[in-house]
Amino acid sequence: MAFVFEPTELPEVMEVKTEGFSDVRGRFSEVFRGEEFKQHGIDMQVAQINQSWSNHHVLRGLHYQNPPKSQAKLVTVAVGEIFDVAVDIRKGSPTYGRYISRVLSDKNYTMLYVPKGFAHGFCVLSEEAQVVYYCSDEYAPEAEGGVAWDDLALGIEWPVEQPMMSDKDEDFPELVDAENDFVYQS
Repeated sequence: MAFVFEPTELPEVMEVKTEGFSDVRGRFSEVFRGEEFKQHGIDMQVAQINQSWSNHHVLRGLHYQNPPKSQAKLVTVAVGEIFDVAVDIRKGSPTYGRYISRVLSDKNYTMLYVPKGFAHGFCVLSEEAQVVYYCSDEYAPEAEGGVAWDDLALGIEWPVEQPMMSDKDEDFPELVDAENDFVYQS
């Protein structure tokens, strides 16, 4: 199977497409091949794999972990469809505060690689969604951070006006006030 790696408007964030095969038994696709990803600039050791199940209009994010426990993530959808977002939060970056979004689903075989220094979140478009995150480091609550999903300075055009969210996610500050230790290095 082959992967197609496509840089996004934020060059460090990569859209990754894979092939899927279907027959009467169901569907199959590869999600990750370390050497092939490395050849395309994604040198990621997977330290933790997370899985979330969410209902329609649930919004999770925008999350990140500060150094030294920062996480790169490869995000894929096992069931359903999501509107996935990555925001550059690296101070001094020429794309600081800019975001990209992609629709990821169990049918389009598209994943998003979100490197360290980017906040990540998604909104569920289908009745339910099962999202799998391959993370480069383990979860560390003391390093946890987040940015308000509706920060006007970011201008994210979410496909929902009143999402269902956790209290923690609803209380995240705007990017300008968010505690983050990411600094852009060219």
